[in-house]
Amino acid sequence: MNHVPRDHQSRSVSVVGKLSGNCSLALLYTVLLLLVAGCTPAANSNFVSYLFDGVPAPPPPAEYCADYIAKREAVVSAAAKLINGAVSKESIHPPYAAKKCDSCHDRSKEGGFVVARNRLCVSCHPKILAAFELHAPAASGNCTACHVPHSATVPYLLKTNDRNQLCEPCHQEPRTAPKLHSRATAAKLLCTDCHNPHAGTVRYFLR
Repeated sequence: MNHVPRDHQSRSVSVVGKLSGNCSLALLYTVLLLLVAGCTPAANSNFVSYLFDGVPAPPPPAEYCADYIAKREAVVSAAAKLINGAVSKESIHPPYAAKKCDSCHDRSKEGGFVVARNRLCVSCHPKILAAFELHAPAASGNCTACHVPHSATVPYLLKTNDRNQLCEPCHQEPRTAPKLHSRATAAKLLCTDCHNPHAGTVRYFLR
């Protein structure tokens, strides 16, 4: 029976231990890299500085999205002019202007909103549905069919200043009163001159 020298056995155990330690370190570094890769720059800095000393401070948050902030400031400035009575047709959602993003958004919840998306707008605007007859987009909470959520270059956060153009893509059906609608079109009336866009107490949301 062959016997392996004891010093050789010790060296073998030492090599195996080093290899095992190196593999563990490599696995740890891999896990850390995967965790850091999925985070924002600010979160990355906080995470790494927790593990290691001497990590430099991250740049100010404004540097992460300078273009976005510049655009936002321009919209906020336009909203201020509107509030102060200056001539402007731009509009901005008040929580967005006040930088209260958590009024609507919550990344800890499924879907990313404080409540279900189809209930988000009416949670602050309950009067929209305070009527018997409901417009389908308003009833289903699909407010973004006509509105943008943050800011717009036209009033009421509408997608376009041509309010009839908002209605026509969905309402291709024959009109119940075609002659009346023809006269209204000729007179350049808007759909909302006769119809409430959200809800009404009579059929067809007539005012």
